[in-house]
Amino acid sequence: MNLLGNLIWLICGGFLSALGYAISGLLFCVTIIGIPFGWQCFKIAGFVLWPFGKTVVDSQSSSGCLSLLFNIIWICTGGIYTALVHIVFAFLLFITIIGIPFARKHLELAGLSLAPFGKQIIGK
Repeated sequence: MNLLGNLIWLICGGFLSALGYAISGLLFCVTIIGIPFGWQCFKIAGFVLWPFGKTVVDSQSSSGCLSLLFNIIWICTGGIYTALVHIVFAFLLFITIIGIPFARKHLELAGLSLAPFGKQIIGK
């Protein structure tokens, strides 16, 4: 079932979303200061590309204050916008019964794209 969900997700916009996150990760990595933010974009791009069978959990090796500071900077530089886009898509997908699993993944992506530092993506 994960394979079918991932294939439908990939065809219906997952590839373009992952490509967008990867391009923004490359743009962040142009500067030394932006490398941690670019790394988070690459992490989100990998999750967006193949989301079913994976889940987001809080990392045990969190950096504490540093991840809080980076999350605040992330939110100010577009985290709210990306999270709201995922929430809108989740709302639209919840309307149909077939779209509910995809909407749940969008809600998971909204949480990850709002504050990615201190989060880890693991396989179920």
